[in-house]
Amino acid sequence: MPALTTDLLADEYQRALQHTNALTDRISTDDFSAHYDDPPAWMVGPFRRDPSLTFTAPGWTDPTGIGWTASSVFNPTLAVAPDERGTVVAVDPATGLEARHALHLVYRASPVKESTSSRVGHAVLTADGWVDDGAPILWPTESNEGLGVEDPKLYRAEGRWWCYYNAIWDTRGSDLRETYPDAGDVGCDIALAVSDDLVHWEKTGIVVPYEVSHLWAKGAVIPRDDAGNAVRIGGEYLMYVSEGCGGKLTVGHSDDMLHWTFTHEDYLDVSTLGQHVHEVACAVVDGDRLVLDFFLADHDGAFAAGQALYAVDAPFTQRDVHAGGSLAWGGLLRWPTPDGPRVFAQGWDAPRGSRELYLYQEVPA
Repeated sequence: MPALTTDLLADEYQRALQHTNALTDRISTDDFSAHYDDPPAWMVGPFRRDPSLTFTAPGWTDPTGIGWTASSVFNPTLAVAPDERGTVVAVDPATGLEARHALHLVYRASPVKESTSSRVGHAVLTADGWVDDGAPILWPTESNEGLGVEDPKLYRAEGRWWCYYNAIWDTRGSDLRETYPDAGDVGCDIALAVSDDLVHWEKTGIVVPYEVSHLWAKGAVIPRDDAGNAVRIGGEYLMYVSEGCGGKLTVGHSDDMLHWTFTHEDYLDVSTLGQHVHEVACAVVDGDRLVLDFFLADHDGAFAAGQALYAVDAPFTQRDVHAGGSLAWGGLLRWPTPDGPRVFAQGWDAPRGSRELYLYQEVPA
């Protein structure tokens, strides 16, 4: 793959500034998550925007030095962590000491909505509002990141934070195209970065090997509980990979979140709802239930959302499916308390150039 150079990054940034797509330019969160038609009791949602939690990303000092800036923030993950700047969630009756948790936001920032040349940022919701790091926590540093780093999915497991993200690169001229002639001009790797504090990150490389991905694997969806923790199922962590991998639905298996093996599993059938799955967005563990929330093409080929029901002890056997979903790419969690409503974040509906990102709260169907 091409070496990562400043000139390559600068050229890609200029190309990203020209990006436009008639479908994604007008995509709206409310089109998918605000209302479900006759939903069964197991479904998660629908959701309504909470204006009091709106986040506006500041300008950044970009470490690549190419004059990069963003006009859109979207496809984030929310996480909850102990933090003295956060909200009081409990008081120890014996000592009177307060336990404070803060809401953390890890988000994608792009020159233009849904363009390439993206970076990943981090902000914390404090008593005084959102506080941003003021610089990306992840940006292109590796040869397979020349077209950007995108769509962070964050999990708490094994005492650490695990951020799986999309690394985007130009496959043209790569020797790998001889091995995978069906690959397109753009490659997408699921990559991993690990942190102990949500601020300092160590990149560990790609997660899905090329013999599985065929140069395209997207969306590391690991079952997550309402606190943002990755959940072991059958004694192991699972990863639903729904886009790429030669067109086959694929599942990752891991004991430690770092090392993964992959198998083909036909875990999702959307034929009653539409033509095909675009991508699974998140996996919600709720007691003995597992709900996959996914993006699909309906019978007319239009963008749509759906959810599918599984038992936790049978995570590949679909029990039910229904139209409607959150499309919460980073997953759902409960906030501000462990028994509060589920929330997620998305920036699709922000006015052009505003760098706003909205939080959505679950409401009764």
